[in-house]
Amino acid sequence: QPQLVESGGGLVQPGGSLRLSCAASGFAAAGLTWDVYTITWFRQAPGKEREALSCIRGEDIVTDYTGSVKGRFTISRDNAENTVYLQMNSLKPEDTAVYYCAARFLRCSHYAKDMNYWGEGTLVTVSS
Repeated sequence: QPQLVESGGGLVQPGGSLRLSCAASGFAAAGLTWDVYTITWFRQAPGKEREALSCIRGEDIVTDYTGSVKGRFTISRDNAENTVYLQMNSLKPEDTAVYYCAARFLRCSHYAKDMNYWGEGTLVTVSS
């Protein structure tokens, strides 16, 4: 069974940075080709709906969905390491949320219902 595992969350002060990782495993064992899956980072703040932040297809085709993180968050991917990253800079208290990565076959989507696989999430707290 394919799995995604997020890591890198934690407590950070406003203005600080974090890099989240999404490590994929089990795709080859399931007969699936990891690098044809798009990866989208979502987040869900307390009391709010889950929102898509950014999607990457291959190693260099990026679609950004959320204007509030534009210029501050950057998605990247290393297929050799089966890992997708989310570099988060200039963090604000309103970025506090559980961050999830999700995989979808072939095409990016900002709809959570379109994802094929999900990680369990990693909590990011931005506070002084």
